Amino acid sequence: MLDYPEEQDEVVRKRPKALITGITGQDGSYLAELLLKKGYQIYGIVRPSSVSRVERIEHLLGRLSIVPGDVTDLPSVIRAVEVAQPDEVYNLAAQSFVPTSWQEPFATAHVTALGVTNCLEAVRVVNPAIRFYQASSSEMFGNAQESPQNEQTPFHPRSPYGVSKVYGHLITVNYRESYGIFACSGILFNHESPRRGEDFVTRKITRAAARIALGLQAKLQLGNLEAKRDWGFAGDYVEAMWRMLQAESPGEYVIATGVVHSVREFVEKAFEHVDLDWREFVEVDPRLTRPAEVHCLVGDATKARRELRWAPRVAFEALVDMMVDQDVEKAEKHENLGRRYRGSNSLKETEEESQVVDARQR
Repeated sequence: MLDYPEEQDEVVRKRPKALITGITGQDGSYLAELLLKKGYQIYGIVRPSSVSRVERIEHLLGRLSIVPGDVTDLPSVIRAVEVAQPDEVYNLAAQSFVPTSWQEPFATAHVTALGVTNCLEAVRVVNPAIRFYQASSSEMFGNAQESPQNEQTPFHPRSPYGVSKVYGHLITVNYRESYGIFACSGILFNHESPRRGEDFVTRKITRAAARIALGLQAKLQLGNLEAKRDWGFAGDYVEAMWRMLQAESPGEYVIATGVVHSVREFVEKAFEHVDLDWREFVEVDPRLTRPAEVHCLVGDATKARRELRWAPRVAFEALVDMMVDQDVEKAEKHENLGRRYRGSNSLKETEEESQVVDARQR
C-alpha cells in the first residue's frame, strides 16, 4: 500500500498537541514520555540559557520540539503558544527548591507566581479553548490545621515558595472563573524519582547512601529528621496531570499517596537497601533546618480517585530502592568502578580507594 503525504499530514494534524513549561525538570520529562506514548505532539518551552541542560529529556529530543521562551516574559510565552498551537498547556515551570526561596524570594515570586499569570494570559490571548494545567503544591498548606489535607483545607504557607504557589493556584481559579478557561490545578504532594535534583533532600539521601556504600563519601549532613511527608513517584503523578485535562469539567485535585513517612524513615530505608546502619554515617546540622518548618504534610486524594480514577502505583519502599539503585549505578559510572556495592563492609574494604578519591577531590 502506498503512503500518501496528504494523508500523513492529516494524521499529524489530528494528533493532540501539548505545550510543557519546565519540560527539562523531573516532572516535565516524565510527562513528555507519557504524552508521547499517548500519541501527542510535544512542544517544550526552554529558556535559551538552559538549552544545554536537557539531560532529563535527552533521550526524547528527536521526538519533541523545543521552543525558546521564558515564563517570566509574556511576549515569549505568547510566541511559544502561537508556534505550538496546543490543545493543552502544562505549566510545570517554577523555582521549586524551597530553601532557595528564602535566599531569593523575589526571583521565586517572579517565576513561581507571576509566571503562571503569563501562561494563563498567553492562553487567553491566543486561544481560550486551550486546556491549562497548573502545578500547585502541598507546600501551600504549610502549617496545616487538619490532617490529612484535601481540596478544602485552608492554606497556610511557610516559605516564599509556598506563598508563590498559593498565588499561582488562585490566579488559575480566577482565570477559569473570569474567562471560562478550562484551567485545573494539581495540588501535588512530594513526588520523587531518580531524576530528582541533587539539592533535594531525597536525592541528597539516596546519593549519599550510594556513595557511602561505594566508599566515595564518609558522612551525610541533614537538618530536621522528624519532618514528615507524603512521598510518591513522579511517574505516577504526571498521569494525574493528564487525567485532569481529560475530565468533563476543570477543578482542583490533591494528588498524594495518603501515607506519611519521616525524613528519618527515608534515611533508614535508603541505607538499609545498601546494608548500612544509617546512624553510623548521618549527622544532624541545625544550620540545614528551615527558618519556618513544615512538620507534617499528608494528602487525601479521595477526589482524584473518585473523579479521575487515579491511584499511585509505586509504594514508598519501592521508590526509595529505585532511587538508591540508580544512584549506585550513576556513582559507579562516574567513578569508573568495576564493581557493585558490597554491603556493610564496603567502606572498610575500599578504605585505600576512598582515601585516593578524597585526595583527588581536595
